[in-house]
Amino acid sequence: MLSPLIVALDFSGPEDALVLVRKLDATKCRVKVGKELFTASGPGIVEALQKLGFEVFLDLKFHDIPNTTAQACLAAARLGVWMVNVHASGGPLMLEVVRAKLEQAQHRPLLIGVTVLTSMDREQLTATGVMDSPQMQVLRLAKLVQQAGLDGVVASPQELLALRAELPKDFKLVTPGIRPAGAATDDQQRISTPADAIRRGANYLVIGRPITRAADPQRAVESILAEIGTT
Repeated sequence: MLSPLIVALDFSGPEDALVLVRKLDATKCRVKVGKELFTASGPGIVEALQKLGFEVFLDLKFHDIPNTTAQACLAAARLGVWMVNVHASGGPLMLEVVRAKLEQAQHRPLLIGVTVLTSMDREQLTATGVMDSPQMQVLRLAKLVQQAGLDGVVASPQELLALRAELPKDFKLVTPGIRPAGAATDDQQRISTPADAIRRGANYLVIGRPITRAADPQRAVESILAEIGTT
């Protein structure tokens, strides 16, 4: 599958999510299952999406002591998910233990570190005790993730150029905060259009409401893929 597009299934239950994905072409996009949908639906939603042909990014942002986080990621690997993520702020030991555990798994999903949430601006970050800018904190955490041997990071569009300049070319950049031109920004602070994000070096684009709330979700997918030159 060549598409960089990941559709965020931000639904409160499996029924609405499955209605939506049945309107999509699984060869044109992957899907993301986050905390709300997974908590409401359990592992069954992952199996249901896989039966419909979709690769699943399980976006649970694990963050706990090293062994607990590693066991959670191993459980995700057993579900056959394509990608799983952990908070980079869990520290180098946590990251290294998770990576080592997944290397033992029969199925090894992509392992991605979460840097700074796209809802966080400098004021929000300062309130947590981090005095640096969001970009500096993203770079610090991304280097930590890379050194621990993970596959990439989640980062906003505004950090893409700096990350590409500092990290290996094969290091994956997963980018939320993507809004096609004219779309509402909702609760995202650091956003970009799909074409701009790809030009800045994103490998995967996470897009939710502009697709899931569209009158024709598949047409919205095709429009975004045309914008970024992917067929």
